[in-house]
Amino acid sequence: MKYALAWMAGAVLGAILFLALLYYNPFAGRRNISPLAVSMQPLIDLSFSTVPSDAIAYTNNGDSRIKPYPEKIAELWEPTIRKTTVFVTELQNGRGETAGIGIKFASESEQTKLLRGNALLDSAWHVYLPQSGSFFIDQTENMWSYIRNIVLPARWSSADSWRGTWYGITTAGPNALGTARVSGASGNFAGITTEAIEALSARAYSARQGPVSITGNLTIAVAEVTTD
Repeated sequence: MKYALAWMAGAVLGAILFLALLYYNPFAGRRNISPLAVSMQPLIDLSFSTVPSDAIAYTNNGDSRIKPYPEKIAELWEPTIRKTTVFVTELQNGRGETAGIGIKFASESEQTKLLRGNALLDSAWHVYLPQSGSFFIDQTENMWSYIRNIVLPARWSSADSWRGTWYGITTAGPNALGTARVSGASGNFAGITTEAIEALSARAYSARQGPVSITGNLTIAVAEVTTD
């Protein structure tokens, strides 16, 4: 009996140490400074709300805490796309004016390694700016800092929520400097190849509903293109 109790105690202690290592992983720091900050190219900044009810449309497999919007939108329950979300949103320029529309597809990555602080998504944006043209953004995102600093504290909170101030860059590749790959499609963007960064600014999150006050930002490095 004492051996069984010792084994159980060891197992519990091991689980606690594993979770502590995962949560306090010193190699899982967030990125606060964009590689584009030192770029000599002009930058386009586009912002959007990540709150599903603020979006034009949002859908997933229907089993997530974050519910699809609007209510009767088709859900992605088929086996090949069950781990995918689709997000359609209005994009705003630096003056808070509508600049265009963005469609984002995101799927859980097979390269995720939580022990290394990697909670990865493979995502792609199709951005259309009526006054300028359209382009695609291909990126790998690391959501670990977001999960660690916002999602987990919200779930552990007695109020099932998190409030505070948090900023983090989610883009982690595929470019060498950790930037996303941008491919121009039409208009002023036709034929260009450049890079971009996606970031999140959070103030409130609900463990039951998901984002409450979280703003996303896309920063694209491009020359001689305007969104006005």
